[in-house]
Amino acid sequence: MINQGNTIINIRTGQKMTFLKTWKETNGTHLQIECVSPVSLAREHLHIHPYQENRFQIISGELSFEINGKIEKVQQGNIISIPKNIPHIFWNDGNVEAIYIQEFYPALKIDQLFETFFALARDGKLNKNGNPNIFLASLIMLHFEKELRLIKPGWVLQKFVFKILAPVGKLLGYTALYI
Repeated sequence: MINQGNTIINIRTGQKMTFLKTWKETNGTHLQIECVSPVSLAREHLHIHPYQENRFQIISGELSFEINGKIEKVQQGNIISIPKNIPHIFWNDGNVEAIYIQEFYPALKIDQLFETFFALARDGKLNKNGNPNIFLASLIMLHFEKELRLIKPGWVLQKFVFKILAPVGKLLGYTALYI
């Protein structure tokens, strides 16, 4: 369980997160994380947070964002807010590591999602694209459906497939949380 002051590192991407305010400190109203992202061409999957606003305040460096199909660079001193249910990704293709404050309103369980993926990376359980196997992914995506959804294929099809595969994942010994 993530607590205020905990730091986690994704050894696959080099991203580091230090939790400044968690669900517990804010009564669920928001999550605040200090993040460090090294320069990288790697990108996460285009996704939405169906019930959360996602805000970034760039402390140093810069980040590139694709938000609703438009690409934008956000530099030191600027803030960008992504409303709930808007497709987006971000990455650091600048010249130096980026340090930024990332916030989610409300917090929901997104801290547990980060903790799960960073632990999977640590233990070598993600493929080169950062994905767990489909059976484990099914459990994770159903458990965190309020926090994160991939854009493609559509959520209805994803959820249908995940509901079929999740019981197999459980039989194989997988759980939605991995720490």
